[in-house]
Amino acid sequence: MQALETAGAAYTLHEYEVDGSDRSYGEAVAAALGVDPGRLFKTLVADVDGRPVVGIVPVSGSLSLKKLARAAGGKHAGMATAGDAQRLTGYVVGGISPFAQRKALPMFLDTSAWDHDTIWVSAGRRGIQVQIAPGELVAITGAVVADLAG
Repeated sequence: MQALETAGAAYTLHEYEVDGSDRSYGEAVAAALGVDPGRLFKTLVADVDGRPVVGIVPVSGSLSLKKLARAAGGKHAGMATAGDAQRLTGYVVGGISPFAQRKALPMFLDTSAWDHDTIWVSAGRRGIQVQIAPGELVAITGAVVADLAG
């Protein structure tokens, strides 16, 4: 929240109960918040040609590693391990926020974010989401908007 405050961003925090037994985490969060899963975005850490990057896509879909590699100017992409994702971002998997990560990683936001006035992303821990305009997210993170959905 400090990064958002410093940037002067307009945002709203939303809390929800965490159900650790639910394997469909994104859809469960959307249901708990009463939000369309197409507006709730997951923050995923991947590796493109040996460089860590972040892909931000709706929980209702999946991240295309081929499209992410292309957007990042690379050839090959793979998902980071949970341990690497946590080490690079400073956040626990399931609560990775695009804001104030431990290491500034290149970020890529799916074009579908522009279909909505606001989108929802993790606030940095399970149980809290940030509702923010896609333009604010891009301005704060420097994310490149690209077709990432698989």
